[in-house]
Amino acid sequence: MVGKILEPEIRSMIDARNFAALREVFREFAPADVAEVILDLPEDEQVIIFRVLPHDLAADVFEYLDFDAQQTLLRAMAHEQVVAILNEMAPDDRTALLEELPSAAARQLIRSLTPEERHVATALLGYPEDSVGRLMTPDFIAVRADWTVQQVLDYIREHGRDSETLNVIYVVDDRGKLIDDIRMREFLLKPLSSSVRDLMQETFLALNVTDTQHDALNAFRKYDRTALPVIDSNGVLLGIVTIDDMLDVAEEEATEDIQKFGGLEALDEPYMRISLWRMIRKRAGWLVILFLGEMLTATAMATFQDEIAKAVVLALFLPLIISSGGNSGSQASTLIIRAMALGEVTLRDWWRVAGREIRAGLSLGAILGAIGILRVTLWSIIGEKYFNRQLYGPHWPLVAITVGLALLGVVLWGSLAGSMLPFVLRRVGADPATSSAPFVATLVDVTGLIIYFSIALVIMRGVML
Repeated sequence: MVGKILEPEIRSMIDARNFAALREVFREFAPADVAEVILDLPEDEQVIIFRVLPHDLAADVFEYLDFDAQQTLLRAMAHEQVVAILNEMAPDDRTALLEELPSAAARQLIRSLTPEERHVATALLGYPEDSVGRLMTPDFIAVRADWTVQQVLDYIREHGRDSETLNVIYVVDDRGKLIDDIRMREFLLKPLSSSVRDLMQETFLALNVTDTQHDALNAFRKYDRTALPVIDSNGVLLGIVTIDDMLDVAEEEATEDIQKFGGLEALDEPYMRISLWRMIRKRAGWLVILFLGEMLTATAMATFQDEIAKAVVLALFLPLIISSGGNSGSQASTLIIRAMALGEVTLRDWWRVAGREIRAGLSLGAILGAIGILRVTLWSIIGEKYFNRQLYGPHWPLVAITVGLALLGVVLWGSLAGSMLPFVLRRVGADPATSSAPFVATLVDVTGLIIYFSIALVIMRGVML
């Protein structure tokens, strides 16, 4: 919104080469708003704006750009400006950029950093790819237990400018081992002569540097924190992870799960950036698996072809019944996968989930079954009364009962299968999101056919079959 409002004014300044005024305009806006303005401009004008921004503001703005825009600017800017921006960037944001770049380009940029920043960058990149170590920043405030509140506040005034956040202050011992974390409000509300030790409760929560990012995200959700300390195996405080990093992780996980729900591998790249061949490979695997699964449907129908030949009317309701089972299974699978992701459901809850889904499946199946029976009944009566023809033959009551009971059975089975499949995958160490809606629908299609024709054989034996 800000970009659209300012775009005419900015363009006029660029055309007039009034760079001093341009710099002053951008000083008044937050980095996120400046990034929005830049993204709305052509690439050549984006570079012009970056060249007139102060180094510290340029680094802040750069962090808010997406990876494609960052790459474009890195290629277009002078080497000196690139180095200045990378040195000013927050360590965690710089790590995210470097790990996305080709290894040769990343090594070249790392070599251009100052010795201090180079040490930080290589240390963070040395941790496993999906670990908390890749997300943390070493910019935090650490104090000693024997300090007074006055000493802490003085220290923050002197060193706090470079800290990622000042919401939480960390207490360490002589060896750097974390012994507590204290909210900033506690220091502001206590007398200046109070000791840090008087404020300590030693009930802090910390992440291990090798913890997965998913575990960190669950910790933030559970304890409602804006920042968490990161320690090594000896308890030494190495850095902190903040909520903005967790929002990025949550977005990535949600994107991956949504893509898996659609019946494909996670793309791991933005849609417009991934190559066509890679996207085809990501999608083709599951399509082939689902196609092979659907071939079992043809096999099941071939098994009952004699019954279909004797009672062709049964084939009319195949799409209706199969789709109902697949839909109920997809609903249940989606609900359970999301509940697992949020920590609402664990493996030991499978029996409770099964009980709930059996009751839900029976209720939903009864609703759809009643509608199915009503549909067959009304069409039969209307056809005979107004068109003088029996749409479903003289034994339409048996057809109605078969359709109703089949819907009850298929919906019940779909709900139970869709809810239990994520548990099975989690139990064997696979991602529950793999039990996507298309996968569950394919599974229920095959079994739905068997349920339908088995019920038909029982009800119609000796009459139509």
